[in-house]
Parts: sequence; structure tokens; C-alpha cells
Amino acid sequence: MTIPVGTTAVHNTRRADDRPSLDLSVLIPVYNEADNVGPLHEELHAALRPLDIAYELIFVDDGSTDGTAARLGEIQARDPEHVRVAFLWRNCGQTAAISAALDLARGEILVPMDGDRQNDPADIPKLLATLDRGYDVVSGWRKDRQDTLLTRKVPSRVANTIVARLSGVPLHDFGCTLKAYRRRVLAGVRLYGEMHRFIPIFAAWQGARITEQVVNHRPRRAGKTKYGLGRTFNVVLDLILIRFLQRYAQRPIHFFGRLGIWSFLAGFACFLTMLYYKFVHFPPKDFVETPIPSLVVMFFLAGGMSILLGIQSELIMRTYFESQDKPTYVLREVLQGDPARAGPAD
Repeated sequence: MTIPVGTTAVHNTRRADDRPSLDLSVLIPVYNEADNVGPLHEELHAALRPLDIAYELIFVDDGSTDGTAARLGEIQARDPEHVRVAFLWRNCGQTAAISAALDLARGEILVPMDGDRQNDPADIPKLLATLDRGYDVVSGWRKDRQDTLLTRKVPSRVANTIVARLSGVPLHDFGCTLKAYRRRVLAGVRLYGEMHRFIPIFAAWQGARITEQVVNHRPRRAGKTKYGLGRTFNVVLDLILIRFLQRYAQRPIHFFGRLGIWSFLAGFACFLTMLYYKFVHFPPKDFVETPIPSLVVMFFLAGGMSILLGIQSELIMRTYFESQDKPTYVLREVLQGDPARAGPAD
């Protein structure tokens, strides 16, 4: 792909813990939104220019095939001071595009949003004002959502209720891309699958202060939606995964070991039942007359395999943390005196 004149090819991603050089980064993944990126760029400038802050707009083209890439190149050439554009080789999905934007971002505050213009840029100053009241994350809530009822609204409400119950984070709209984050709560976050919508959950587990704010949701004016009913199932599966990671990422043997123990107990119960039918029940039944012996073997094999899988998971987990020198805790702050003034004890 040809890079427009005046731009710089960036091959190395930026570490999330580098010192930010701007006040705000707006992260915008786009896929086949050729008719939306131009008006969206203008709306963003209209919303952010009065704030008198240093900001950047990071568009990530997720392998578009409709001319979006060319439009973004033109926008960047017209506004090189504020606009950065990244092009993915192929369509990798919204989560991957947001992850790429996070790696490139230089702002102290990070605001992801959709590129279809259904999120209103005029809400960004409101999110920033709420963030200034002492919060680490402000999540948008599309209270009056402008989407179809059966294929979008109903599945979304069901999914949001399930996510809130299982995660313990009381938000109404996890699927709203428009959110505001302080940079520190995203340090070290790695996103897979559809997990960009669960970032507030990861932040809450680390002690971040979270709130939500009603935002304007507009009907789509151009282009076609990329969301369908099938995406709800992907969200549920990702939720199961992060729930497992929350409780057992550092102790998988507790999960698989419990499965193994319960399986052993079930096998032992089946074994006693088998003996009962053979020696106590009248008329007695031979072992081959019931499926109970097969159940005994199945439960004992499943129990042994579960425990072995737990041991294997423990080894993988410890390799993961120790090979990267990753801590198993998150420090909020440390209170101490000046080490240079510390002398020997009397």
C-alpha cells in the first residue's frame, strides 16, 4: 500500500507504559466506511477544537475493500497535525484494530469509538468532564439505541444483563465502544476475540473507579452494519473465558482439580451402586446387565485426566509469568521515606 506524502511508516508498536505526550487519543477502527470517515473527521474536530487540548485521531483501517484506505490517506494529508492512520494487512476484527490503535496512542486519556458515525463526537467532552470528577473509566450507555429491536436491541440487553451479573460490574451497555479511559488502567492489557467490550471489567478487577454516562446514539447514515445476531454468542463465549481468567488464571489446578475430585466421587458412587445391585438388590443384577460399570470407568478416567490437565495448566501458567517476569499482583502505591536518608539503626 502506498503511504501518502507527508506521512511516516510506523513498524514498531509503542509500549503502553511509555510517557504520554498528548492529552487525548481518539481511537477509531474502521472497516468499509468510505462514506463516513470524512464527515466523522470533521465532527471530531468540531467537538475537540474548543477544548484547547493536545489531541490525536488514530484511524485504523481494518482491511477495507471499498476505498476507505484512500479516503483516510487524503484526510491524513490534509490534517497531519492531528490525524494518524494505520492500515492492517487484512480484516482482523474490531478488537484487533482497537488493540493496534492502543499500541500507537500517545495520549494520557484514551477514547475508542466506532467509525460508523453512530457514536456522537459531541459526547467526548462530556466523557472527559466526568472523568475529571475522579474516575478512571467512563463507559458510554446508549440508553436510546437507534438499532433494530429483535436482532440488535433484545440480544444486547440479554447479553449486558448476563455480563453485569457474572462480572460484578454494574454497567448497562458493555457493547458501547464510546468510552473514556485513563491510560494507566490499560497498561499491559492484551485484547483477543471480542474482548474490547470487556475492558471495563479488566479495569474494575484492578481497582479502577468506573462509572457510566448516557450518550447519544444516532442511526446509521451510510454504509452497512457489520454486526449480526451471531456475534452475541461470541460475546458469551468470551465472557466465560474472562470469568475463568479472573478466578483461576493463577491457580488453574483449583478448577480442574475440583472437576477431577467431583468426577472421582461420582465414579465411586456409581461403583457402590453397582455393588448394591449385585449383592443387595433382589433379584440381583449382574454387572453386564447395567451401564453402571461403564460409568465407573468413564468418571474415574475423566477425574484423572482433569487433574493431569490442571497440573499441565499450572506449569503453563508459571512459565507464562516467570518467562516474562510478570508480577502476580498490581501495585496501587507505595508509601516510604527517602532511602538515601535511611541510616543504620541505633
